[in-house]
Amino acid sequence: MTTTRRGLLAGSAAVVVGAALDAPAAQAHTGGGSGRKPTVVLVHGAFADASGWNEVASRLIRDGYPVIAPPNPLRSVASDSAYLAGILATLSGPLVLVAHSYGGIVVTNAATGNSNVKALVYVAAFVPDQGETLLGLQTKYPGSRLSEAALDFRPYGEGLVDGYIKKEFFHDVFAGDLPRATTELMWAGQRPADARTLGEPSGAPAWKTIPSWYLVGRDDQVLPPAAQRFMARRAGAHTYEADTSHVAMIAQPAATAALIKRAAR
Repeated sequence: MTTTRRGLLAGSAAVVVGAALDAPAAQAHTGGGSGRKPTVVLVHGAFADASGWNEVASRLIRDGYPVIAPPNPLRSVASDSAYLAGILATLSGPLVLVAHSYGGIVVTNAATGNSNVKALVYVAAFVPDQGETLLGLQTKYPGSRLSEAALDFRPYGEGLVDGYIKKEFFHDVFAGDLPRATTELMWAGQRPADARTLGEPSGAPAWKTIPSWYLVGRDDQVLPPAAQRFMARRAGAHTYEADTSHVAMIAQPAATAALIKRAAR
């Protein structure tokens, strides 16, 4: 099986996400007495778009946070990271970057060298070290059901291939704790990732110099929880866990927003 045809796919002790994150202590620290809250940048992953952050964004906006949820092109690790870095360069003041799934490798690269980025939040996301690949991390531990059998591959351009999750697998593999009516719409509008992203090595990781937080999805069928815990522990991330599928930000938006606010303190 070739790379392009295979499955696409702690610093602190892990605790259950719940009341602790929703407590007043999780409100943003305004920093330096300026009263300014950091801008939260929400980065989606593959098979999705920025609308997956809607419920999280609405909570953050209601609590006074500036929020931006830019498109992730899903074309290559290098170009997607450069695209996001360009967006970040237009934003002033402190930033908190939040990533889901493939978005994790993008923020890990895009934030490197940006002194405005004060925190990284990974939601069931990839947290690679330099030279690592998505495929290597996804298959490091058993448990992923996002195999070749779950994917459709469609050519585009000259010798290029996009990967999509097949309809019969989408609910159970990607978002098993959401209503089927919801996942049918998500499947219909899914954005594919270029299959080359699977084997593209990551660059120098921002998490080595920027504090990080991680939300582990215990019921994740895409990125095994064991892999999530390994990456979070290695990054020294403040780690929390929830009984949720791969799309924790949709299934548990309140807990996700509370974790972001904790990171923004």
